[in-house]
Amino acid sequence: MEKHSHTTGKQEAWIVDVNMGYGHSRPAHSLRDLAGGEVISANAYPGIPKKDKKVWKESREFYETISRLKPIPIVGDFLFEAIDRFQEIPRFYPRRDLSKPNIQLRSMYRLIKKGLGKHLIEKLSKNPLPLVTTFFLPAFIAEYYNYPGEIYCLCTDTDISRSWAPMDPKRSRIKYLASNGRVVERLKLYGVREDHIFLTGFPMPKELIGGAKSTVLKDLLMERICNLDPSGTFTDKYERTLRAELGPQRCKMTKAKHPLTLTYMVGGAGAQKKLGSEVIKSLARKIAQKKIRLFVVAGTRKHIASYFEDAVVEAGLKKHLGESVFVPKFESRSEYFDGFVDILAQTDIIWTKPSEMSFYTGLGFPIIMAPPIGSQEEFNRIWLRYVGGGIEQNDPRYTNEWLFDWIESGGIARMAWNGYIEAPTHGVYRIEDVVLGRPSEIHPLPLIV
Repeated sequence: MEKHSHTTGKQEAWIVDVNMGYGHSRPAHSLRDLAGGEVISANAYPGIPKKDKKVWKESREFYETISRLKPIPIVGDFLFEAIDRFQEIPRFYPRRDLSKPNIQLRSMYRLIKKGLGKHLIEKLSKNPLPLVTTFFLPAFIAEYYNYPGEIYCLCTDTDISRSWAPMDPKRSRIKYLASNGRVVERLKLYGVREDHIFLTGFPMPKELIGGAKSTVLKDLLMERICNLDPSGTFTDKYERTLRAELGPQRCKMTKAKHPLTLTYMVGGAGAQKKLGSEVIKSLARKIAQKKIRLFVVAGTRKHIASYFEDAVVEAGLKKHLGESVFVPKFESRSEYFDGFVDILAQTDIIWTKPSEMSFYTGLGFPIIMAPPIGSQEEFNRIWLRYVGGGIEQNDPRYTNEWLFDWIESGGIARMAWNGYIEAPTHGVYRIEDVVLGRPSEIHPLPLIV
């Protein structure tokens, strides 16, 4: 894989995330070149006032607790749905004015008026570079406390709630980086000015793309299709199309550089760990026979990684740990995001809930969807099906059967191709061009809604 050298020198923007789960930090990490390699977490930066830290901490712990309760029958569903209603995304049709602020938005502005985030904005204002945030609250705070530079807010799902737009969207100077066409249209319904909306796509790691003229993305895709279509069912049918897009050399279907690889990942809150253990158990024989390689990724949560290691041992795969089944451990979020890129470079199938990872189908990853957690993930699931890059999981107890049927039929390879063709891929470069005010070499996106 072509290694991308990340900038560690000139800083051209502030990149601000919140480390609540991974959904806002993952895209920020992909954009770190703009900030000279550094990402600031609005809820955990050096010198954050104790009162600010307390508000952020309570908010994160509350969300993570509810997310972990979600899999519990009846009680978990009831609690989660009650909370989720506050950030629910309203139906899109009929198109209508949706600019009236919701309860969540009003409560956030009450916190801002009490001083939440003021210290951070005062700190960043000393060097007023463009501020790019992957969460709406820092954008609102920056505007409220008159941040002197440009303010950009990156939308991190395929559809968004009213909480993403400010109280007075018509007068706001916040500019939005939209992940897809539906988000563009949704922001308009919320009252955001059209000239403040840029359709960029979601930012994904440069290491997996390589740039506007690089072949990295196509090379990795071709290797993946080699593994996902061992019988040639898909490639025989679409040979002419594949040649036109990927070139004749890459269409000779030479042997892939890695074995068939599935990566199962849990979210930042650690929900759905039980599902991971079921996948390990079901695939145990195939793993032992070296018919598939499995990564089970727990992020930075070591207790969940230990849980998966125990599941590997219980499945009789102890001697295969570190050879055909991997449970990587990471010391920090930054180390996790870097390490995860290396894992993806040798991954053929991603199995996860329809989180921000849904966008990764644009890089040619077929996504097997675990049950969604939250309103926004319901919409991500719809979008993934719409572009043809993902499908809901079947019964995890029989993964060893249905997954290989899907592969043999060419269906998983087709999902990889659909995602690559239909979903945005070069968002990270488009965002850099918008923020730095330069013309883009990357082709414009269609307004897919």
